[in-house]
Amino acid sequence: MITVSNLSLSFNGQALFKNVDLKFTEGNCYGVIGANGAGKSTFLRILSGELEPSGGEVVMDVKNRMSVLKQDHFAFDQYTVLDTIIMGNRRLYDIMKQKDALYAKEDFSEEDGILASELEYEFSEMGGWEAETEAGKLLQGLGLSLDLLEQSMAGLPVRDKVKVLLAQALFGQPDIILLDEPTNHLDNDSITWLEDFLMDYPGTVIVVSHDRHFLNNVCTHIVDVDYNQIKIYVGNYDFWYESSQLMQRLIREQNRKVEDKIKDLQSFIARFSANKSKSRQATSRRKLLEKLSVEEMPASSRRYPFVGFTMDREPGKEILEVENLTKTIDGVKVLDHVSFRLNRGDKVGFVGENEIAVTTLFQILMEEIEPDEGRFKWGISTSRSYFPKDNSAYFDGCKLSILDWIRQYAPPESLDSYLRGFLGKMLFSGDDVLKPVEVLSGGEKVRCMLSRMMMFGSNVLILDQPTNHLDLESITAVNNGLTAFKGVVLFSSYDHEFVETVANRIMEFTPDGLIDRMCTYDEYLEWKGRNRQA
Repeated sequence: MITVSNLSLSFNGQALFKNVDLKFTEGNCYGVIGANGAGKSTFLRILSGELEPSGGEVVMDVKNRMSVLKQDHFAFDQYTVLDTIIMGNRRLYDIMKQKDALYAKEDFSEEDGILASELEYEFSEMGGWEAETEAGKLLQGLGLSLDLLEQSMAGLPVRDKVKVLLAQALFGQPDIILLDEPTNHLDNDSITWLEDFLMDYPGTVIVVSHDRHFLNNVCTHIVDVDYNQIKIYVGNYDFWYESSQLMQRLIREQNRKVEDKIKDLQSFIARFSANKSKSRQATSRRKLLEKLSVEEMPASSRRYPFVGFTMDREPGKEILEVENLTKTIDGVKVLDHVSFRLNRGDKVGFVGENEIAVTTLFQILMEEIEPDEGRFKWGISTSRSYFPKDNSAYFDGCKLSILDWIRQYAPPESLDSYLRGFLGKMLFSGDDVLKPVEVLSGGEKVRCMLSRMMMFGSNVLILDQPTNHLDLESITAVNNGLTAFKGVVLFSSYDHEFVETVANRIMEFTPDGLIDRMCTYDEYLEWKGRNRQA
């Protein structure tokens, strides 16, 4: 168990959170949520002991072992994969190395023998003889080969390093596991395996994630970092979200009723305070008025942008025909005779690991690059808007303010007042609109690109990983915007909930070719599972 008492943290005199009292108990999984900058990762660093709080304390049983998902992908480049995983239990790793050093001594003394026997006992008690087997199982569960165990971390791609570091955090049955965005860079099978692992895990898990589907599947509690406070709520993310929205509505309704009552009382007092026959009633109402107050809703750090796509005209029956598209990049054939046809109302979610194929297809369809073979034809009534995965060309070295940047894509007659109002809905308010776009954060650039798309009134939207860099609130806004959109959508995303709720058609580039199925994402995964078992 972890006990947090009167915890506070301030930066430059500004409180990030204060007076926090929490308890994290074994057998539960706690999902930490909050707006970008609210302090989620900072809170995990305090729990792990990496960061000292401004006040209060974090108490944990000294016998408990805590494991933390490391964020530095290059910190273990001098080690093998096996050593890196076993370092998840540092004491076990140190015993292994101490034993090896003892047995390698030429002048092995009696004292060395006594120490070796003590180390062997501790090694056995800690499950050292099963360590390599456990490391292998974790590696395989995350979709990597056992052959990697003896390889150097330095030679692995970042995607595989992330999985090894996750295996390290899960190794050796720690009592407490702290995970910051563990699903980043994971494929669907690995995420499913991780969900199963954590749901069966007997210890305490505390996880920061933007993946709503993951939070819903694994979390027994939600830890909400907001209002400069941190509070725990029972239930998964959807239960917390619906409950919080209901509470906000109830508070607003209560405030409205109080405001109406205040207005009625003020009106009565104004009308009858000078009337002797009514003065006693006016006085009583004045006393009642003094007791009434409008409960101010706390100023949440959460801000939901408005994402809504409208079409200038309906698309016709002919949307898109793709025939035998082929493209080779750097000697690798990324598209091999790809063919499909789009229909009105299609919302196609591209899933799977072949990101290059998806990005290449989108670039060809937007005429940024040409195919080596094949053809495609858009219907004459279609108009397209594109959200590229790499948006650097729109921002790098650009000195324009946000206001002037969006003006490039707005109708010529657009006034500054309209543009400011539009940007305000996308969370750029006041002097924010005067910031040069080249200094924007990743999430701010994504909101700019979405604003640009909304200006066009297109009936076909193509989006390549639009949820990258966004917080849960912005992801929800984009999710809702695409769900409500009446036109055609092609998009890629690793966000399970996003794909499941937007797509009515799933495509995946596989080594055997393009899979194309008219179904939801969950139905597609179920179909794949049945085929794999067959």
